[in-house]
Amino acid sequence: MVKIFEVKLKEMGISLPPVAKPVAAYVPAVLTDRYVYTSGQIPFVEGELKYKGRVGGDLTDKEGYEAARICVLNCLSAVKSVAGSLDSIERIVKVTGFVNSAQGFYGQPGVINGASELLGQIFGEAGRHARSAVGVSELPLNAAVEVEMIVKLK
Repeated sequence: MVKIFEVKLKEMGISLPPVAKPVAAYVPAVLTDRYVYTSGQIPFVEGELKYKGRVGGDLTDKEGYEAARICVLNCLSAVKSVAGSLDSIERIVKVTGFVNSAQGFYGQPGVINGASELLGQIFGEAGRHARSAVGVSELPLNAAVEVEMIVKLK
């Protein structure tokens, strides 16, 4: 198998983090019938929650965007842990993003673009996906953003 996506990450100067340890009773990802479903991933970096609080209040839109990028890298780590390689990916099918939002903040789509745009840069056409961007009043551990995804394998 030609390593296209793994090489693309290296060219972008990105290395995937280790799979985040679950904070409750679940697994990071499940593979069934050529589809990988990830659990929601929050912006953990080296075991620490990097972005906490409400976007549009405690954090800027830009910080929320960066949090979404971290979340999607954690999702990709979870995918790789069950698929063996990112090069097994045929298509990113669906991304769901939850934004811990301050009252009156309506920029959830722009925040979740942090995840979507990174997937497009890595996977090109195979990274185009359906998506939901949802504002919520709280997230686990006071995370700023949580992202989950569905991926189809070759």
